[in-house]
This record gives sequence, structure tokens and C-alpha cells, in this order.
Amino acid sequence: MKIVALTDLHGNVKRLDVLSPAIAGADLVILSGDITHFGGEREAIAVVNAVRGINANVFAVPGNCDYPGVLAFLEREGLSVHERVREAMGFQIAGVGGSLRCPGRTPNERTEEEFGDALAELAKNLKKDAPLVFVSHQPPMDTLCDLTRGGLHVGSVAIRRFIEEVQPLVCFSGHIHEASGIDFIGVSKLANPGPMADGGYAWASLAGRVEELRLMKGKEVVASL
Repeated sequence: MKIVALTDLHGNVKRLDVLSPAIAGADLVILSGDITHFGGEREAIAVVNAVRGINANVFAVPGNCDYPGVLAFLEREGLSVHERVREAMGFQIAGVGGSLRCPGRTPNERTEEEFGDALAELAKNLKKDAPLVFVSHQPPMDTLCDLTRGGLHVGSVAIRRFIEEVQPLVCFSGHIHEASGIDFIGVSKLANPGPMADGGYAWASLAGRVEELRLMKGKEVVASL
């Protein structure tokens, strides 16, 4: 399965034309949060439909800058993997949206305990015999994907613990704009592609394992494994 993962669109779809060949060539497009910039259902419809105009196969979680109407729209359209498991081409796709508390308050924040409770319930619904693609807006703690410009790790301990225990093939995250990177937790590959407004996206090829994982900025490869 070929996946293109986009994050932190913040309502800006101007780069979609540039990225459209990659998006169109994917089997699945993942949106890992902040689909809108403090928007609700109307704004989400505009962004998601712009993506679906290129590739109809989309799954998503909301970010901390997305109001509840964003999740309501994703659920109604069958696109949400927030606290739920869906299947595509023999893979499980599951995730969790929102973020930990930010320096400036945003509409979709939760505590580590709330993340932990949600992920414990999610784990109960996973099949043991199907590979997992995990999607979280908040990155896991202590990786290249949660490292701020000031050198602080600001990821989630609960999300890291879930990845350690479940070992998905790959985790796509976002949220920390400057933390574009590829990393590992055990055998799980991690990717934060950086904001789509800057031309960032992740491209992955999966076949029971991660055959290839690249972070792109436009047509330039910025990291790969």
C-alpha cells in the first residue's frame, strides 16, 4: 500500500496543486490533524473536499486547532480514525486526535490521562493478525518528531507507551511544525512531515512492513529510510 500523509494544513490548500501527482498516486491519504485553522465543519468540508478532489481515499484525525465540527464531519463521512479502527487493503488504520495543552489555549486539548484512557480502549479493538498504521496529531515523547526549536521534547508519554506496547508499522504525526523528521520506537517507524503549507508530506510504501519511508518538501527528499 502506498500512503501519502499530510499534516497541519491549517485551512491552506494552496500547495495541493504542487503535491497532486503524489497524492493522486497513493492508495490512501492520511490527514494527521489541524485540518483547519481554528475552524469547524464548514472549513473542514472545504479542505477535505479539496484533497478528495485529487484522491477519494482519505482517513483523518482532528488536531488541536480543529473545533468539534471537524470531527463531526469526519465521522459523518466515514473518514475519521480518531479513537477507532478502520481497514484498508489488509491494514488497520487507527488513531487519536487533539494535543496536550499548548502555551496558548486551543479548542481540542486533552491530558496525558485522557490520551492514555482513549488509547487503552483503542488497543482492545485492534486485531492481532493485521498490521497497524497509527495516526496521531500529537507526536510521541522523546523523538525527533516532538523536538521544539528550543531543544525541548514536548510529545505525549501516553502515545509513546501505546506505540511501545502495540508496535504499529508506522506512526504519522504532526503538531510540532519544526520537528519534521523520521525516527523509531522499537520496530515502529515514526514520521512527522511538517506543515503542508511548507510543501511537506510523507510518502510510505507498506507490504507487511515499511518498505520505504520518505519525507518530502515539494519534489525534494529531506529524509528517508
